Amino acid sequence: MVRALTGHRDLVWQMVKRDVVGRYRGSAMGLLWSFLHPLLMLLVYTFAFSYVLRVRLTQSPNETMIDFAIWLFAGLIVFGLFNEIITRAPTLILGNSAYVKRIVFPLEIFPFITIGSALIHAGMSTLVLLIAFVGFHQTIHWTIVLFPLVLLPFLLLTLGLAWFLASLGVFLRDVAQTVGIACMVLLYLSPVFFRTDAIPSPVLQWLVFFNPLTIPTENTRRVLLDGQLPQMLPLAIYSGVALLFAWLGFAWFQRTKRGFADVL
Repeated sequence: MVRALTGHRDLVWQMVKRDVVGRYRGSAMGLLWSFLHPLLMLLVYTFAFSYVLRVRLTQSPNETMIDFAIWLFAGLIVFGLFNEIITRAPTLILGNSAYVKRIVFPLEIFPFITIGSALIHAGMSTLVLLIAFVGFHQTIHWTIVLFPLVLLPFLLLTLGLAWFLASLGVFLRDVAQTVGIACMVLLYLSPVFFRTDAIPSPVLQWLVFFNPLTIPTENTRRVLLDGQLPQMLPLAIYSGVALLFAWLGFAWFQRTKRGFADVL
């Protein structure tokens, strides 16, 4: 599994660059959109939630008008990363069928390419988030250096799901249509829009707890916005589950890829 990346890292990087540049090819501002898009979204969230709806996280007098928008935006960065990888996964092989019959081409690198592209966009969104946070609070927490520690198990779990869906999408074309719906369900059952301590129902609490977005979302806010360490025990358990998912997804992909050429 590790060899799939390290053995082809130059190829992965070249294809990531091609994917990112290709997305903005033909637009007047090109790659600048990767920064402008999250900036504009944050401005929209700030206007809608802070000035129109006047939503507040707490009743603290120290809370600024933009705090809820920043808090929401941090959660949406995590979801956006997950959503981009997972919704593209079922068509990764279908959209690159020309590579399937090339015996020497490592098909297993396609999820890495999608993750690399999604990480670049998430990185730009995180930059916008931190600029806004520093601009309103005149401080930045040292715990931001732990952000990669929070993201790594999340990416491992997402990678495993991407391998599984990339293979399944070859044999079941309806998968691509249902994954988007599943992602929206996960979004509304995750603490992106609400605090976990505000959930009234024990059943809903369990559903939210087992949502793969919950721990990464909460820990992202802790290290980027609150200046707190991530919740280590949940993170350790999540890391173990993520490693298992990555291994199972890779094993599934390697076992089923022999049949790709027969159905494409």
